[in-house]
Amino acid sequence: MRLIVISPEAEDARESVVLAELFSAGLTHYHLRKPSWSRDQLAAWLQSLPESLHARIVLHTHHDLAVEFAVGGLHDRDHTPQPKCNLIGNTLRSSVRLRSRAVHTFPTLRDSLYDYDRLLLSPVFDSISKPGHGPSADFVFSDLKAILSLPRRAEVVALGGIDADRIPACREYGFDGVAVLGAVWQAADPVRAFNKLNQACRYAHAA
Repeated sequence: MRLIVISPEAEDARESVVLAELFSAGLTHYHLRKPSWSRDQLAAWLQSLPESLHARIVLHTHHDLAVEFAVGGLHDRDHTPQPKCNLIGNTLRSSVRLRSRAVHTFPTLRDSLYDYDRLLLSPVFDSISKPGHGPSADFVFSDLKAILSLPRRAEVVALGGIDADRIPACREYGFDGVAVLGAVWQAADPVRAFNKLNQACRYAHAA
């Protein structure tokens, strides 16, 4: 199973050091989500990252930076009418390796299975980083499992309340991976937390 880490929303003094260790430990995709940051702030952040790692970054905002930094992918919010990379131009379309989207309902998930490379479904469990934010009453896991058994182009990733103990269940439901935020960034030792999650993903995949 794929393990994705989402960035802390705000400035975090640990981020650059921890991220370097996460990449060394096997992290393949880092979703850069800082909704309040300006284009210049994001550009400076990307500039500080070794160029060899830009392909592992998935941008959530300021998608035009993908041309300058050759990031690995672009992520759209739910309710986006069409992939933003189609709205910006041929240069950006040709530079993007992966298109990702947030989805929050089963109908949207079902309708998007062939439109994107990756879908992040949330919240699957009660959120770690956003207390009080959890799945809706109509979130029925048997319905989810049926959708995830359909033919599809997109890999579907679980987000929200993911910890190492819940990864086997995510695999059982049919998810291709998990995305974490609070499980890593709210941990006393983010790298140790990542390694535990990564090990759980490997065990779930092997099972």
